[in-house]
Amino acid sequence: MTQQAPSEFNSFAQFYPYYLSEHQNLTCRRLHFVGSTLILALLAYSLMTEQWMLLWFVPVLGYGFAWAGHFFFEHNKPATFKYPFYSLLGDWVMYKDMLLGNIKR
Repeated sequence: MTQQAPSEFNSFAQFYPYYLSEHQNLTCRRLHFVGSTLILALLAYSLMTEQWMLLWFVPVLGYGFAWAGHFFFEHNKPATFKYPFYSLLGDWVMYKDMLLGNIKR
């Protein structure tokens, strides 16, 4: 069940449980994971090849996969729209938690 979002979070520690409640659908989480992995791969490739123009695809990969997960599977509005900084941090903390097996992916 989705937690009710307070009008304001005082810390990321307060925000993260809400963020996770907005990512209960396994397919949505998997799409986030794929998008984040592709971002890391694109960053590495861009650094190795010095093809800096490819960095324009970072937001497309990150937001494209995540937003598809929210709109088509989770059926909610991404937290990015209301909490952009905490949401970006939440993406990477959730990615780490999925890598470590703390969250099913």
